[in-house]
Amino acid sequence: MELSVVIPIYNEEANIGELHRRLTALLAPMALPGGYELIFVNDGSRDRSLPLLLELSERDPAHVRYLSFSRNFGHQIAVTAGLDRAEGAAVVIIDADLQDPPELIPALYAKLHEGYEVVYARRRSRQGESAAKRFTAKAFYRILRAMTHVEIPVDTGDFRIISRKVVLALRQMPEQNKFLRGQISWIGYRQTFLEYDRAERAGGVTGYTYSKMLRFALDGITAFSDVPLKVATVGGFAVSGVAFLVMLYTLYSRFFTHQYEPGWPSLMVSILFLGGVQLIAVGVIGEYLARLGANVRQRPLYIVSEGNLPAPAPGTTGA
Repeated sequence: MELSVVIPIYNEEANIGELHRRLTALLAPMALPGGYELIFVNDGSRDRSLPLLLELSERDPAHVRYLSFSRNFGHQIAVTAGLDRAEGAAVVIIDADLQDPPELIPALYAKLHEGYEVVYARRRSRQGESAAKRFTAKAFYRILRAMTHVEIPVDTGDFRIISRKVVLALRQMPEQNKFLRGQISWIGYRQTFLEYDRAERAGGVTGYTYSKMLRFALDGITAFSDVPLKVATVGGFAVSGVAFLVMLYTLYSRFFTHQYEPGWPSLMVSILFLGGVQLIAVGVIGEYLARLGANVRQRPLYIVSEGNLPAPAPGTTGA
């Protein structure tokens, strides 16, 4: 198999047919040696996505592969399941909402064969998204880049093409809280990019709510940066230092200047300030411990209820 295209699906009944049509129109004329496969991973959709995938697999059995999860496990897990089953020498990751143009795939494929192992698509513009979403996305990637030693490219999503070598490396990374674009950057090898203009969603409603975006951001930060732990430690020392100076000033006022006026405001401010810093520090540490606990339990990343793909390769973490 020359090329695999991994497509996570969550309530995308409005886009599946058009996506398949555009991918087929692109890939069929390329005359890829060994052919291509389209791996649709249904991530617990509640609409007609699964019946549509079944219809596609009957109409185009030579190319359409599908997996269906027992429930919603998340976008990054769905992509991981597709990578676990992909047989291509090169693998494209693309969402089903048609915001990332399938027409860029031939250019990504050609660029990969210039000696690169990863070619990611970098967004030049983002149509159909609110100013708040554009701002938070831009701020997150720049903050993450400043906090970690891994060179994670800004203004990029998961839309990219990767070589078989990178796929095999990803299969050796079994952490539960996936942040694939960070993992691919961490792996290394020669990587480059192509720029494109991201279109508005073709149909349906995005599954990435602000709460999911926040969880995704936490996964990225805790997976590739220990800066929050360092901030909690330094902040604890700083607050302790300030508290010690306040204590000295209080003793000086009480025993030397005799201008000390006892009162609850200063006491309450001190208690609330110190308590707030401690809770923040405990919360940061708790986020890291929760992720360690999830990995120690070694539960499967996902459970497949049905599909027309063989079992995953040894060493993968699905069931």
